[in-house]
Amino acid sequence: MENEATVSKNFIEQIIEKDLAEGHCKTVKTRFPPEPNGYLHIGHAKSILLNYGLAKKYDGQFNLRFDDTNPTKERLEFVESIEADVKWLGADWADRKFFASNYFDKMYECAVGLIKKGKAYVSDLTPDEIREYRGTLTEAGKEDPYSKRSVEENLDLFERMKNGEFEDGTKVLRARIDMSSSNINMRDPILYRVAHMTHHNTGDKWCVYPMYDFAHPIEDAIEGITHSICTLEFEDHRPLYDWVVIECGFKNSPEESPKQIEFAKLYLTNVVTGKRYIKRLVEDGIVDGWDDPRLVSIAALRRRGFTPESIQNFVDLCGISKANSSVDYAMLEYCIREDLKAKRPRMMAVLDPVKVIIDNYPEGQVEYLEVDNNVENPELGKRKVPFTRELYVERDDFMEEPPKKYFRMFPGNEVRFMNAYFVKCNSCVKDENGNITEIHCTYDPASKGGNSPDGRKVKGTIHWVSAEYGKQVTVRLYENIVNEELGVYNEDGSLNLNPNSLTVLDNCVVEPELMSAKAYDSFQFVRNGFFCADCKDSKDGQPVFNRIVSLKSSFKLPTAK
Repeated sequence: MENEATVSKNFIEQIIEKDLAEGHCKTVKTRFPPEPNGYLHIGHAKSILLNYGLAKKYDGQFNLRFDDTNPTKERLEFVESIEADVKWLGADWADRKFFASNYFDKMYECAVGLIKKGKAYVSDLTPDEIREYRGTLTEAGKEDPYSKRSVEENLDLFERMKNGEFEDGTKVLRARIDMSSSNINMRDPILYRVAHMTHHNTGDKWCVYPMYDFAHPIEDAIEGITHSICTLEFEDHRPLYDWVVIECGFKNSPEESPKQIEFAKLYLTNVVTGKRYIKRLVEDGIVDGWDDPRLVSIAALRRRGFTPESIQNFVDLCGISKANSSVDYAMLEYCIREDLKAKRPRMMAVLDPVKVIIDNYPEGQVEYLEVDNNVENPELGKRKVPFTRELYVERDDFMEEPPKKYFRMFPGNEVRFMNAYFVKCNSCVKDENGNITEIHCTYDPASKGGNSPDGRKVKGTIHWVSAEYGKQVTVRLYENIVNEELGVYNEDGSLNLNPNSLTVLDNCVVEPELMSAKAYDSFQFVRNGFFCADCKDSKDGQPVFNRIVSLKSSFKLPTAK
């Protein structure tokens, strides 16, 4: 009998399969419910891929639903960016896109029903008073003095709230549950507040808006969500979730309700994910938008050159658990390197150029050398690269007085020019400040292809670009936007910014073929890393390249034990 592979299931899959087996649900229905108050980040990618992946695995349904219950912070721009991010990650919601605001009439009806049952009341307490009356983790709350209002008075006041008779912050609708509950979330939580704001979807129809904890379970119940998967901070909110579903008449018991399941968030070390911090970076002009490649918003990662496959692999490596933990950013970099290394052509680009003149190479001659696009992937084919008498190499590939074990260019040393010839360095020319302006060499015509017919060996291999045919481009190099050594936050809570997070190189020289790069096209620049044509600043025939990641990795994939 052949050994069957053991498939490990995470705890959410185990719950779903138990529910299916016991008949608690027939069709698995999940949702990703973002609030459109900012751009999504890498942590949201985990939730998107988890919810979509579960629906797909169990042949179920996946909803994209916008929890747009707070018009003070929400904008259409964020709705559109979220749709683009979810689609780019490959989560297909088909025709199942919903808005919480489409259910506002039903939510209002549910609130009226709670008032009629004596389960909700209008309070005039200020926000500070509500916090004071709520008590603490060790001290029970106090009864709201307005909780004794009659059903008739509460119905009248709530309708007048809806009709716009009261100013913002003067009245709220609270659930009547238990002010002595050990769970603070059950101490008469606020269900509705007054907010005279124009909503991106409903306009000025409403001036009362439901709170998230009231709206969310109703949305799930209306859509028939079977497994409401959220992050751990909502674990203490689960009793309120079940209370709303049952008291609003959607289900008779928690077992029949949409099942809320909590999992651990994805935390990355030394990165900024908090929306309020990113918003400040954007508003202060420190970054050029929510999609600045130094950020880890999904839009920023896409712009920088990350792929959906690399993020999926990263999420898979992180796994699904109930325990919060942090993941090193180096693991995300590992995933993009692994995804790109065999997929993308390896091109020659010189980021800090210095001119090389091959004195014995015929003037005016050009050879088109055949080069593999990627030696690890023959299917990517070959290309022709122009080789001429004058070339550019990286400035740090030459030293006039090198240390030991320096195998690149220095006077008297022979190196291999990649895919071309053996070249011997003879001398250099300096300007009045002592900077190297030219390196003079001779080449061995018999060593074409980078191999000598007499069998002699060289230790250094140098990449190059033709000075005559190479093209000048701008390249941007990125570091973490915060200072990793000093920590993300200062003592006052401000961000500890890294002044070297962006380096712009305007005089880089690349192979002419790279000038046809379109937005999001990515390449490996030999010895310099993986780069992507910027989607914002590139123009036809004038690409701007963002470095996605360097070639070296500090991350090691754990080996199975």
